[in-house]
Amino acid sequence: MTIIGWIVLGLVAGVIAKVLLPGRDPGGIIGTTVIGVVGAFLGGWLSAQVLDRPVGHDFYDAGTWLAAIAGSLVLLILYRIFFGHSRERR
Repeated sequence: MTIIGWIVLGLVAGVIAKVLLPGRDPGGIIGTTVIGVVGAFLGGWLSAQVLDRPVGHDFYDAGTWLAAIAGSLVLLILYRIFFGHSRERR
């Protein structure tokens, strides 16, 4: 899979992560999209390094999609933990 494939996969994974974890994010749609793309790369890397299961080279591989969505979910949760309250009025 090429870098363009990972970016598209990350965009879709970010949308799926946002649907699974709804709510206001400080970054808006652009922040969620970036989190999705970075999460897809992170999920693929963690799958290969930690789980010793490299992601497939096929765009339609279920393991690739699960790794990308899981990475996006983890990053979205961490983003909310560290930056989720930065927009609140004090």
